[in-house]
Amino acid sequence: MTALSLNNLDISYGETPITHGVSLDIAEGESFALVGESGSGKSTILKAIAGLAPEWTGSITAFGKSRSHGIDRHFARLCQMVFQDPYGSLHPRKTIDATLSEPLTIHGIGSQNERVEAVMASVGLDRKFRFRFPHQLSGGQRQRVAIARALMLEPKILLLDEPTSALDVSVQAEILNLLKRLRREQNLTFLMVTHNLPVVSFLCDRLAVMRQGRIVEIADVADLKQGALREAYSRELMEISATHAA
Repeated sequence: MTALSLNNLDISYGETPITHGVSLDIAEGESFALVGESGSGKSTILKAIAGLAPEWTGSITAFGKSRSHGIDRHFARLCQMVFQDPYGSLHPRKTIDATLSEPLTIHGIGSQNERVEAVMASVGLDRKFRFRFPHQLSGGQRQRVAIARALMLEPKILLLDEPTSALDVSVQAEILNLLKRLRREQNLTFLMVTHNLPVVSFLCDRLAVMRQGRIVEIADVADLKQGALREAYSRELMEISATHAA
């Protein structure tokens, strides 16, 4: 079954077009990556899906339900986003408990105490952190909170915007392993934006290469691992990534 479908998606900020005719079908349980240089429109696509970039035409569909423009509570129950920066995405004056309880309150969901504790456990956060503030946590712990917040409504799709790039290298592997386990245990579908092709190789099944707001190639991760991407621009990204890794 198709979990997330984008059809002819054009996104703009005012008079400035950002993406052009983006079309994708992502299967239920699949982990899919958007890669490309900065400014290619990758994160803007996630924002449009999440309702944070409302100026778009085309269609966005999750499990057969079309997304409306702006706030869409039904869509929010299906699809949540984890942001790049765990320092900026958590309210500094709210405890972890308040941050995790807020989505439940907004959507009128009960059993909040049990749900908060269960989700904290699922992301590997000790109960002792529940009534602490973000500044009292490490970067990795904050990103676990951000993932927990995204999971509070039991969504089927997670949008991941560079989920490890703001973290120390030693912590990145922990978060990637956590995401891989959560996907397996909860049958989650991932759409991830990243510059890091080794992360794509580890976590994803397929990828789309974007350039100047357009998809230039869709490939299996097996092709990435074998260095068998077709487009010259895709191969150029591979070479840049290999140079940085070295």
